[in-house]
Amino acid sequence: MRDMTPLVRATLIAVLALSGTVAAFATIAPEVPAPPSTGALVEPLALRTGAAVLPETGSYTREERFQRGDTLARLLERLGVSEPDARKLLRLPALRMLRPGQTIASETGADGALLRLSYLSARDTLTVVERAGDAFRTLQAAAPMRTETVMRSGVIRVSLFAAADAAGIPDSVAVQIADIFAGDVDFHRDLRPGDRFAVIFEQHYFAGRPVRAGRVLAAEFVSQGRVYRAVNYTTAQGGSGYYAPDGGNLRKAFLRSPLEYSRISSGFGMRRHPFLQGWRAHTGVDYAAPIGTRVRAAGEGVVEFAGLKAGYGNVVILRHRGQYSTVYAHLSRFAPGVRRGLPVTQGDFIGQVGQTGWATGPHLHYEFRVGGHSRNPYSIAMPAGLPVPSAELAAFRGQAEPLVAQLGLLANGAIALLE
Repeated sequence: MRDMTPLVRATLIAVLALSGTVAAFATIAPEVPAPPSTGALVEPLALRTGAAVLPETGSYTREERFQRGDTLARLLERLGVSEPDARKLLRLPALRMLRPGQTIASETGADGALLRLSYLSARDTLTVVERAGDAFRTLQAAAPMRTETVMRSGVIRVSLFAAADAAGIPDSVAVQIADIFAGDVDFHRDLRPGDRFAVIFEQHYFAGRPVRAGRVLAAEFVSQGRVYRAVNYTTAQGGSGYYAPDGGNLRKAFLRSPLEYSRISSGFGMRRHPFLQGWRAHTGVDYAAPIGTRVRAAGEGVVEFAGLKAGYGNVVILRHRGQYSTVYAHLSRFAPGVRRGLPVTQGDFIGQVGQTGWATGPHLHYEFRVGGHSRNPYSIAMPAGLPVPSAELAAFRGQAEPLVAQLGLLANGAIALLE
């Protein structure tokens, strides 16, 4: 290097520097991986087909609902019952008791032979038809029912029944609600949009399926800002009724209306008589309702008269305790057994709406009399029933307070939904 000229020396240094740079880049550069293989690897697998086959069962079960307009023969066909077995079953009286809406279950053997049929009949009775050799026999026993407590709330938009349907409440429960508060709430005239209710009731189940609703255990109804609460309680004497949280009886001695649901077509007071064409005092209340609508006794009493009476047409007159009596006119027919001297309790079926006597259309003419004089049933103060006996108030409160607390939770939930 000492003998090199300056020019050669500079050139050599530049070449060495360039070579070092290239070597450095070559040292840190990553290796490029080889592209992955795209080939498919196929391996033969031995399948154990025996493990995928279900073992044979001894019997098969099917369920079908007996539809409106259905025939028993068609139902048995849907259940897969063979024609020879179906002919034998059609002769059994037990299957003739089936009603639309009932569910019937069939059990057949592996060979297709019918082993048994079963369904829930009236009064929670389990009816079973089972094979006995070449014939069939019928067995009946109390069905193993399960009861649960259900809580629901609703808001009135159009009617009580529409609100109950929207809240998933059975019609039978809605009828109980109307009956419980009938002495305080006029369900013909008092309902307003925004009125609300809450209810705690029993629901009965069989084989995991809801069968029917039971008693209302407690209920609350808020009508035009007024709150009414009711709790079911059975006294030591065995009488069951609905009481306010303070023990007062919600059952009045008389119902405000002898019809569950209808429209008032003519109120109490002066009106133009439809036949005499003059202004006369209307001594009762007229309820427009279809012919055949059931009429119920407004209170406990005795039938004083049942028959035809001039402009009243077919009429029933009930005599109650004290100076009270009630009149039910223009009936199409009387309930079976209604005759003079028959004792009735509040709510008993006594006749059906009609158009007999002086009537321009189907309706019920209802009169409420005190000492022989007609009074307006919507303005007179109705006497109340007996309260919870004082000796049982502690037991009643112990049962009522938890239910009232639950009603409060339901009501608050309904208010939150409205807001």
